[in-house]
Amino acid sequence: MKKQWIVLALIAVLPLSAVAKKNVKTTAVADNTRVYVSQRPEIEARLFKSQAVENKIAEIAKLLKNKKLAWMFANCFPNTLDTTVHYRVLDGTDDTFVYTGDIHAMWLRDSGAQVYPYIQLANKDPELKKMLAGVIHRQTKCILIDPFANAFNDGPTGGEWQKDLTRMLPELHERKWEIDSLCYPIRLAYAYWQATGDASVFTAEWEKAVAMILETFKNQQRKESLGSYRFQRVTERALDTMPCDGWGQPVKPVGLIASAFRPSDDATTLLFLVPSNFFAVTSLRKAAEILTAVKGNTALAGECTALAQEVETALNQYATYNHPKFGQIYAYEVDGFGNQSLMDDANVPSLLAMAYLGDVDVKNPIYQNTRRFVWSDSNPYFFAGTAGEGIGGPHIGYDMVWPMSIMMKAFTSQDDEEIKKCITMLLNTDADTGFMHESFNKNDPANFTRKWFAWQNTLFGELIISLVDAGKLDLLNSI
Repeated sequence: MKKQWIVLALIAVLPLSAVAKKNVKTTAVADNTRVYVSQRPEIEARLFKSQAVENKIAEIAKLLKNKKLAWMFANCFPNTLDTTVHYRVLDGTDDTFVYTGDIHAMWLRDSGAQVYPYIQLANKDPELKKMLAGVIHRQTKCILIDPFANAFNDGPTGGEWQKDLTRMLPELHERKWEIDSLCYPIRLAYAYWQATGDASVFTAEWEKAVAMILETFKNQQRKESLGSYRFQRVTERALDTMPCDGWGQPVKPVGLIASAFRPSDDATTLLFLVPSNFFAVTSLRKAAEILTAVKGNTALAGECTALAQEVETALNQYATYNHPKFGQIYAYEVDGFGNQSLMDDANVPSLLAMAYLGDVDVKNPIYQNTRRFVWSDSNPYFFAGTAGEGIGGPHIGYDMVWPMSIMMKAFTSQDDEEIKKCITMLLNTDADTGFMHESFNKNDPANFTRKWFAWQNTLFGELIISLVDAGKLDLLNSI
């Protein structure tokens, strides 16, 4: 019986009958009113196992006094490994294909974000390190197949979007051009290199992929022409296609990079998506550092640095707006003609998440003004109700809050009470599932989208670890 109580932090608050199903652990211990049941697959059903991750789960869960928080952390942090990672060795090279969860395709953005929190443990687990290297190798292959694509199949299998009016290949799940799709792979590779010192992932193919990223960014500055990307889809949903014969709304070439779609996979209104351009700046500089230090390719590194500077200069000139209530803030989208879209979307990169990604300093006064703006009713996609509050977006629509936005607020907060409120909201809006969801109704957490969305789950685990590492354990234990 004593051993059962030791694992209390690793289990959940649901009636046993609701979760006693195939491939789900049913070891349970009751407290005063609840039964706690782990929502992880049985060990033999987990796709990838890491002792370093298991040790971290046990370490953090033991520290957390709030049993639901400990249970949710234990469910969420390993969710990417448990359910989405497909590791193998192909042609002698580590190769890892990562599902988003309920969609069995690999997004460059999601896969990079999903495995990112495990980098801190890579040196403690050789198999985990190989799996991470495999993601970098797979992302490199994907970019070389098509740098304009956002999501890929595991091989030339085709799929539901093969009839889209763009240059579809059978290896592509979807071909929505999004700047951040080329930034996340650089972020992952750079962080992996910094943490492990392993430069073997920077192959000749990786170098070619960076050159292709640079070429694609320049192409979408649209200086000489509309560029080489266009997209249309036969659909009743306006945000799934591009206007103006697939080219999108006009932009004035001012040095910014056009992004046809947002990180939500929704079409941009004005194509110069500000947070994604900020992400491109830092990503190009990271690529330049790797190219110089590892590859000795100072020419390509110089091109990356020059483009980063050009985009940053244009952001300083075109991306800000003097708001009558909040002062100088960043716009979400601009077009170079002077038009600006004042909003934020929950998906990362977002205006709120720029400090989390390291694209701006958290103390930057323009960012702080923007942060107050996006978390207010001045942002058309900020929703507040009886269950919680946060940022959503047109991808799901009215009144649907994304837990990701609440996490980003906590990641970028400098106020303990604000952090505590965010964690409490996340605990209270899981609909007693033990997992994060894509979105939940502001008045009813049981009304949610996507019960299996690995990015948000692993991100929650990353948040809890980061708070513990930042000395916020007492704050967490006060909840």
